[in-house]
Amino acid sequence: MLSDNMKSGLQQAPARSLLNALGLTDEEIKKPIVGIVSSYNEIVPGHMNLDKITQAVKLGVAEAGGVPIMFPAIAVCDGIAMGHVGMKYSLVTRDLIADSTEAMAIAHQFDALVMIPNCDKNVPGLLMAAARVNVPTVFVSGGPMLAGHVKGKKRSLSSMFEAVGEYTAGKISESDVCEYENKVCPTCGSCSGMYTANSMNCLTEALGMGLPGNGTIPAVYSERLKLAKRAGYAVIDMLKKNIRPRDIMTKDAILNALTVDMALGCSTNSMLHLPAIAHEIGFDFDISFANPISEKTPNFCHLAPAGPTYMEDLNEAGGVYAVIKQLLDLGLINPNCMTVTGKTIGEAVANAVNRDPEVIRPIDNPYSKTGGLAVLKGNLAPDGSVVKRSAVVPEMLKHEGPARVFDSEEDAIAAILGGKIVDGDVVVIRYEGPKGGPGMREMLNPTSAIAGMGLGSTVALITDGRFSGASRGASIGHVSPEAAVGGPIALVKEGDMIEIDINNYSINLKVSDEELAKRKAEWQPREPKVTTGYLARYAKMVTSGNRGAVLEIQ
Repeated sequence: MLSDNMKSGLQQAPARSLLNALGLTDEEIKKPIVGIVSSYNEIVPGHMNLDKITQAVKLGVAEAGGVPIMFPAIAVCDGIAMGHVGMKYSLVTRDLIADSTEAMAIAHQFDALVMIPNCDKNVPGLLMAAARVNVPTVFVSGGPMLAGHVKGKKRSLSSMFEAVGEYTAGKISESDVCEYENKVCPTCGSCSGMYTANSMNCLTEALGMGLPGNGTIPAVYSERLKLAKRAGYAVIDMLKKNIRPRDIMTKDAILNALTVDMALGCSTNSMLHLPAIAHEIGFDFDISFANPISEKTPNFCHLAPAGPTYMEDLNEAGGVYAVIKQLLDLGLINPNCMTVTGKTIGEAVANAVNRDPEVIRPIDNPYSKTGGLAVLKGNLAPDGSVVKRSAVVPEMLKHEGPARVFDSEEDAIAAILGGKIVDGDVVVIRYEGPKGGPGMREMLNPTSAIAGMGLGSTVALITDGRFSGASRGASIGHVSPEAAVGGPIALVKEGDMIEIDINNYSINLKVSDEELAKRKAEWQPREPKVTTGYLARYAKMVTSGNRGAVLEIQ
């Protein structure tokens, strides 16, 4: 056992004395030591139930013959951090989570790990750590919240953000806003649509790192506690069989996950996190891989914000495994990839059934013949940009309009809510990328304001920042290279015409090469927005969005 390095032999008597101080018996010290990485805290609604999940996991580990020992991981609530300086600290926590978990796991020589994340950066950060540490590891999340109900319709957090725009446009009253405020988030759990947290939790199943149901069983269901106990059993079984994360998270498994991503219509943030996870296993993931996979992968689901169904509906319809089974039947999934169940993904989904063709469209009736995400390139984004195609209305799949240029999210929101953006405009928000932000803020406030103001079918938004999974419409993010390093988005001027053709994967500034070269020669780098602390260090080390915003070793 790996833990023998810290607990066996005469030389480790001091360490054993400290284990005694924890109250461990001699019998326990001889057993496998399993680290339980709990993201429990009291500020993130998706994490407020993780203490119960943690206890259930510990019971499962103990029943299976291991000794569970919990240590924490941090997490930021993107919804609470949205629209102010706090959002600069969201994406950057992914690397803090990976680094700190790596440090704790290796310093204490745990034999195995159970990761208990739930929200946005927490899941990929722990997946990155799992790949680095490479001891038997199982993921069990806290689960999604149930949808809210407002005026007889299911609603979620994106509805709340859009309600602010609707109120500003005079479409709803202040009391209506208050009703949304009190009803859209009715339980603990990760927000109820196919936003980033739920996208990544679903993709743990596709990667093979989570048990079936991990992405979809609601947080408040007792079945979630049973799943947590099974995760405890599973990690001990993995330890006996010596199944490790790098046996599971292979290149083929990551491409499987990207395929499932397309079928589910996941958040564009998955195109930051899958490259970062791939980086940890030595796989150079190019975001352009998305387009050929998207071309052949049907989109089976329109979960909120793309449509009227929610995570609870996907769970009842058969969950992620039902979607994977349909993809497997089409020959789009590599069936031989290993999972934490000890079975291959093909074996694991063999008996999965689609129980609701309205939630998971069948093979012969998909929402579209192409996947949920698309990567656009052109002279405005030579290294690529990302759009959630499945959440774009048909009339905006091709669009040309004048640029309305803003150098910060706050300036753009003021213009949108101030009625200064009109039909046909292309809102450009720059200097919000990984380096320029720094931290690559999510743009849910401006996209929701556009939708709420009734401009969702006529106005596009382009940014070197990123979007929440709750964003919808022609919202094109991750524009690379970013403005802070002199990318073409830094050269756009007010009124320039921008042409977007999502189905042909193109995004172009209708300015001559000569004019762009002239502007580039005149461009000067801006002073960093942050010069001290973690954000300053992050800005110096982070790569561009098309590379997953991973940190480079200097």
